[in-house]
Amino acid sequence: MLRDQNGACHHLEVCLSLVYRLVRCLFGLVAVLVRSDLSKEAELLVLRHENQVLRRQLGGRPRWDHAERLWLAVLSRLIHRYRWAEVFPVAPTTILRWHRHLVARKWTFTDRRRPGRPCTRRPVRALIVRMARENPTWGHRRIQGELARLGFRIAASTVWEILHGAGIDPAPRRAGPSWRQFLTAQAHAIIACDFLVVGTMLLKRLYVLVFIEHGSRRLHLAGVTAHPTGAWTLQQARNLAMDLGERIAGLRFLIHDRDPLFTSAFREVFEAEGLRAATTLPRTPRMNAICERVIGTLRRELLDRILILSERQLTFVLREYLIHYNGHRPHQSRHQRPPDTTTQPACDATDLNDLRTVRRRGVVAGMISEYQHAS
Repeated sequence: MLRDQNGACHHLEVCLSLVYRLVRCLFGLVAVLVRSDLSKEAELLVLRHENQVLRRQLGGRPRWDHAERLWLAVLSRLIHRYRWAEVFPVAPTTILRWHRHLVARKWTFTDRRRPGRPCTRRPVRALIVRMARENPTWGHRRIQGELARLGFRIAASTVWEILHGAGIDPAPRRAGPSWRQFLTAQAHAIIACDFLVVGTMLLKRLYVLVFIEHGSRRLHLAGVTAHPTGAWTLQQARNLAMDLGERIAGLRFLIHDRDPLFTSAFREVFEAEGLRAATTLPRTPRMNAICERVIGTLRRELLDRILILSERQLTFVLREYLIHYNGHRPHQSRHQRPPDTTTQPACDATDLNDLRTVRRRGVVAGMISEYQHAS
């Protein structure tokens, strides 16, 4: 407040000084006009001679303040242009430039309103920063998806700017194939499978067979075992076919790699339901990119943050995460909707000033966060 008062006082002093100089010059002009022609011509000769002497002595470029420039620009309208070079100590182009600046200052309008969209409300900004700090692995698009579930429509770029302004670094990004390269018109008719290898605290290796539907991104946990065999894989395929029920009629392709556990009997189970098995090339995980991506999601969000002791514990943890993944977690390819949800939940987020109704619920031993409106 004190700084604003000092600035206002300084601006008033400048205006008064400019008015004083202009009035003083105006009286001088009136005095010149009432004199005789001989007196004025003599005075002009004296002034010209004085200017020439001063230019030789200074040898440099004279400096003019705003009031002096304004006065010379006004006098230039009273003298013919062909005589400017004889009368004024500056070039004619300088006089014209000063006059243009004078006109620009006269007709400059200052609009205090900021252009563009209105600023994001402070409670929403606080909620974005809160989500980022409570979930270090969430990026700006992940936070945008969670906000969309809560009923707050906000652009991903706005979330990024808020996080950047709060000094929060972006979430770690890992190199991986782009989903757009593999999403085709028949993506809704594709199901893919692969094995996930998990190491336990006792240095044992457990194998998890997972399936994912490309169209809905619905994840299926087929089974967990320490000793996978062709017969075990065949039984998991039969169980999955029974669990899918009528939905398997909408599938047309099955993608898997060249693992010997995927036997011909395994493929025959799906071929009997009308699916065609597509085997990827050796050492080409990008041909099964969506399944590889969901395996990476399982590791980043769950398995890299917990110690697995036994096969039973791994099965229990994965089943809990499966409920969160299919029922709550938003997906960009589905417009920030979970696999088991066709539309966003209907909620009225009209009171943006009171976000105390947003509650965090920890799932999967509190490692995963879910945000909902309190009932």
